[in-house]
Amino acid sequence: MRVEGFFEWLGQALGTVIRYIVDALSSLFGLFADAGHNFLEGLSRTLGMDRSLISLVALALGLMLLVAALRAFLRRSIIAGVIWLFLGLWLLSWLIH
Repeated sequence: MRVEGFFEWLGQALGTVIRYIVDALSSLFGLFADAGHNFLEGLSRTLGMDRSLISLVALALGLMLLVAALRAFLRRSIIAGVIWLFLGLWLLSWLIH
């Protein structure tokens, strides 16, 4: 067997393996992207809010404010808890129309 033929075959085999790996990873990441898109679409449709990055950040911030209010209430800090609660509810009510 010729040496050139062996390396040509080896290059083709390696290229085929790499192509299958890239196609598989592309399909896998495509599935994750579709799942994320469908999740965010369902979340925004259910809450009645816009599907934008600013809306999603405001939703996360509002939920974090509500968690901060709960933690303040658990620490028996009533005034801080009320402030965090009102801020979180205000932000979420502004967001969800």
